[in-house]
Amino acid sequence: MNATPATQDPERLTQAHVIPFVVFMSFMLLLQLVGGFIEWKHPDAPWWRQEPAQFIYPIQTMVTLGVLIRYWRHFTFNWSVKWSLAAVVFGAVGIGFWLLPTVLHDAWGLTGKTEGILKLLGVTERKEGFDPGIFQNPVAYWTSLVFRFFRAAVIVAFVEEIFWRGFLMRFVCDWEGDYWKQPFGRARWISYLVVTGLFMAAHAPVDYAGAFIYGSLTYLLCVWSKNLGACVIMHGVANLLMGLYIMRTGNYGLW
Repeated sequence: MNATPATQDPERLTQAHVIPFVVFMSFMLLLQLVGGFIEWKHPDAPWWRQEPAQFIYPIQTMVTLGVLIRYWRHFTFNWSVKWSLAAVVFGAVGIGFWLLPTVLHDAWGLTGKTEGILKLLGVTERKEGFDPGIFQNPVAYWTSLVFRFFRAAVIVAFVEEIFWRGFLMRFVCDWEGDYWKQPFGRARWISYLVVTGLFMAAHAPVDYAGAFIYGSLTYLLCVWSKNLGACVIMHGVANLLMGLYIMRTGNYGLW
């Protein structure tokens, strides 16, 4: 069993909870910087130029996994059957709200991208994005798809919840003191507003409405359960369901 935060070195704990997130986000920045230079949307372009994310995401996934394993003993998840089941429900409800604008866009028969209040609420076209269909070879297609699901449902779930809920909620509550003495899941308005706001900011503006509702539900689960493992499961279930919806509908822009 992992040691509790109170019995571990605070500096090491901070590194363990922050570095995986920093490494993960560094690859996102790399994609933005490098992708713009090498991307070439042309039928004759090689796959790695048509969609740079197809090779950056797998590298990001494996490097971040290595970092998580490196710091694993510093995390306290407190896995619970009761709260894991609750997390599945929270994840399904949360991602339902996130996907609702896209569902409405398709159900209303809207074509193209919308403007104004509809776009602000996320009711817009989401067809362009990460599409493993650029690969004609079945092995390449399934390799791309498996990595994408593993990244979304496992790596992202652990990295983000370890950072947002495991570290930042505590840090905001007592950033001038020993924030690791703060109990996990302590409810304070400042932590809710800061963590939820930054969680929204980490996503595209079109997803702000969904991120606000989803982030609020995750905060509620965190406060109720006092269980980091439940937050991870909620995030994993939500991203898994989103991935399944994307593959069924072709709304790759959600990825």
